Amino acid sequence: MGTAAETRAKVILHLDMNSFFASVEQAHDPSLKGIPMAVAGNPKERRGILVTCSYEARALGIYTTMTVGEARRICPDLVIVPPDFEKYRIASTAVFTILRSYTELVEPVSIDEAYIDITAIGGLTDAVNIASGMQQRILKELDLPCSIGIAPNKFLAKTASDMKKPMGITILRKRQVEALLWPLPVIEMHGIGKSTEKKLHTLGIYTMGDLANADKVKIKATLGKNGLRLQKRANGVDHRPVDPEAAEERKSIGSSTTLPVDETDLDACLEVFKWLSIKVADRLDKNQLAGTVVMIQIRTADWRNQTRSRSLLNPIYKVQDIYKEAVDLFQKHWDHEPVRLLGVTVTNVVPMNELHEQLSIYNFEKHAKEDKIDGLLTQLGQKFGEGSIKRGNK
Repeated sequence: MGTAAETRAKVILHLDMNSFFASVEQAHDPSLKGIPMAVAGNPKERRGILVTCSYEARALGIYTTMTVGEARRICPDLVIVPPDFEKYRIASTAVFTILRSYTELVEPVSIDEAYIDITAIGGLTDAVNIASGMQQRILKELDLPCSIGIAPNKFLAKTASDMKKPMGITILRKRQVEALLWPLPVIEMHGIGKSTEKKLHTLGIYTMGDLANADKVKIKATLGKNGLRLQKRANGVDHRPVDPEAAEERKSIGSSTTLPVDETDLDACLEVFKWLSIKVADRLDKNQLAGTVVMIQIRTADWRNQTRSRSLLNPIYKVQDIYKEAVDLFQKHWDHEPVRLLGVTVTNVVPMNELHEQLSIYNFEKHAKEDKIDGLLTQLGQKFGEGSIKRGNK
């Protein structure tokens, strides 16, 4: 009974590869299976950082963001291998190819996770069979484990995929939110990091239930529009569609303008950059994105185009940060030729609510090279926290 209604209701999967880099290494070298092993950016350096580790290593208390030295103190026999990004990209492409054999409604979120809308190919009636089929094919064809969450929206699907790892399939219904999610501390909620947790604590909000039932005016005053989005999610509400094009669109957000005159005045150019930065920041906010590369475009009166960019350690999205980087690039590279067009673009963007989970090996190693290990570990500890080690069971 009610099958048609169930089929019409949105059914979204969140597929999360388990301990992805380590699992790919194990698939390539079976001797690494069943033992404590990890992937580290610089295995020979005691201060190199673990990017991921096997479940056997996790069982001993080893976790992502630990240094090689710390991990070896816990397990002297820990096998550590260097990362091979080409290998991981090939494996990721193979996973997404399998997912797209079911439906085109696949939205990659990162190298090792995706949302899939299965409403039209079976909905809730067939959801477990579809999820199980995907999971078994990925295991059989690629020798890689994954966990899948099944829910009526993205937020609940992502939350569900974390509930059982490795090789879990979990259904999370909206009616279960109050019983299962509301008792959890707010830091357990996707999209909330340590700084947001602190702000919520100042409002007397400690659990997801507190957030769900809090005063909207206070939430908005403290956290802005994002606070209201988080409150909706704490109530199990999330209307974001699964968008196969989103990954492409996410790569960059920019704005440019042709000037009314060929401009030679620095202050006038800086005013244009301020306006462009506001437009880019507004679009980033609307799409809830942040990026780690700022690029400017300069076209001179004689139609010569040049672009200059800068990579940043931390993703940015605020007007003042975008403006500061753009102006700095402009002042360093402008040769005082008359300017006809200016542009600002933020690239390498990621969803804001994924930021605390998107700390990739690239970020780890950049920090390490700049001798900021201690500060980084503090930062990562704040973002991942001891309690979030289970959240990091990828």
